[in-house]
Amino acid sequence: MKKTIIILSIILLILTLSGCGESFQRSVKTFRSEYTGGLERRIEVYSSSGKLLKTYEGKLDIEANEYGNKVLFDMDGKRTIIYNATVIVEEK
Repeated sequence: MKKTIIILSIILLILTLSGCGESFQRSVKTFRSEYTGGLERRIEVYSSSGKLLKTYEGKLDIEANEYGNKVLFDMDGKRTIIYNATVIVEEK
Protein backbone atom coordinates (compact mmCIF):
# COMPACT_ATOMS: atom_id res chain seq x y z
CA MET A 1 0.00 0.00 0.00
CA LYS A 2 2.79 2.40 0.91
CA LYS A 3 4.58 1.66 -2.38
CA THR A 4 1.38 2.41 -4.33
CA ILE A 5 1.00 5.80 -2.64
CA ILE A 6 4.63 6.66 -3.37
CA ILE A 7 4.29 5.64 -7.02
CA LEU A 8 1.08 7.64 -7.44
CA SER A 9 2.71 10.67 -5.80
CA ILE A 10 5.66 10.44 -8.20
CA ILE A 11 3.32 10.17 -11.20
CA LEU A 12 1.34 13.22 -10.05
CA LEU A 13 4.57 15.17 -9.57
CA ILE A 14 5.75 14.25 -13.07
CA LEU A 15 2.41 15.26 -14.58
CA THR A 16 2.50 18.56 -12.71
CA LEU A 17 6.03 19.37 -13.90
CA SER A 18 5.50 18.19 -17.48
CA GLY A 19 3.40 19.73 -20.25
CA CYS A 20 0.32 18.02 -18.80
CA GLY A 21 0.83 19.98 -15.60
CA GLU A 22 -1.26 22.98 -16.62
CA SER A 23 -4.15 20.82 -17.72
CA PHE A 24 -3.87 18.79 -14.53
CA GLN A 25 -3.77 21.95 -12.40
CA ARG A 26 -6.92 23.25 -14.13
CA SER A 27 -8.64 19.96 -13.41
CA VAL A 28 -7.64 20.14 -9.74
CA LYS A 29 -8.89 23.74 -9.52
CA THR A 30 -12.19 22.78 -11.19
CA PHE A 31 -12.61 19.89 -8.75
CA ARG A 32 -11.82 22.15 -5.79
CA SER A 33 -14.29 24.77 -6.97
CA GLU A 34 -17.02 22.20 -7.58
CA TYR A 35 -16.77 20.46 -4.23
CA THR A 36 -15.78 23.25 -1.83
CA GLY A 37 -18.42 25.82 -2.75
CA GLY A 38 -16.37 27.76 -5.29
CA LEU A 39 -13.28 29.94 -5.42
CA GLU A 40 -12.76 33.54 -4.35
CA ARG A 41 -13.76 35.45 -7.47
CA ARG A 42 -14.74 38.84 -8.81
CA ILE A 43 -17.43 38.91 -11.51
CA GLU A 44 -18.10 41.96 -13.66
CA VAL A 45 -21.16 42.12 -15.90
CA TYR A 46 -21.17 44.52 -18.86
CA SER A 47 -23.92 45.61 -21.24
CA SER A 48 -23.52 45.23 -24.99
CA SER A 49 -22.45 48.90 -25.11
CA GLY A 50 -19.65 48.26 -22.60
CA LYS A 51 -21.25 49.85 -19.54
CA LEU A 52 -20.47 48.11 -16.24
CA LEU A 53 -23.82 46.91 -14.89
CA LYS A 54 -22.91 44.98 -11.75
CA THR A 55 -19.95 43.59 -9.80
CA TYR A 56 -20.07 40.50 -7.59
CA GLU A 57 -17.34 39.35 -5.23
CA GLY A 58 -17.07 36.29 -3.02
CA LYS A 59 -16.60 32.56 -2.95
CA LEU A 60 -18.45 31.52 -6.08
CA ASP A 61 -18.87 28.42 -8.23
CA ILE A 62 -19.63 29.51 -11.80
CA GLU A 63 -21.57 27.53 -14.37
CA ALA A 64 -21.73 28.63 -18.00
CA ASN A 65 -23.56 26.99 -20.87
CA GLU A 66 -21.79 25.80 -23.98
CA TYR A 67 -23.15 28.62 -26.14
CA GLY A 68 -21.69 31.37 -23.96
CA ASN A 69 -24.95 33.27 -23.49
CA LYS A 70 -25.77 32.16 -19.92
CA VAL A 71 -23.79 32.35 -16.67
CA LEU A 72 -25.18 30.98 -13.42
CA PHE A 73 -23.93 31.18 -9.82
CA ASP A 74 -25.26 31.22 -6.25
CA MET A 75 -24.29 33.98 -3.84
CA ASP A 76 -25.58 34.47 -0.29
CA GLY A 77 -28.19 31.78 -0.84
CA LYS A 78 -29.60 33.44 -3.95
CA ARG A 79 -29.19 32.21 -7.51
CA THR A 80 -28.07 34.65 -10.17
CA ILE A 81 -28.51 33.86 -13.86
CA ILE A 82 -27.10 36.27 -16.44
CA TYR A 83 -28.18 36.03 -20.08
CA ASN A 84 -26.62 37.67 -23.14
CA ALA A 85 -24.11 39.92 -21.41
CA THR A 86 -20.34 40.16 -21.35
CA VAL A 87 -19.21 38.54 -18.12
CA ILE A 88 -15.63 38.71 -16.89
CA VAL A 89 -14.69 36.35 -14.07
CA GLU A 90 -11.38 36.79 -12.28
CA GLU A 91 -10.03 34.61 -9.53
CA LYS A 92 -8.68 36.55 -6.58
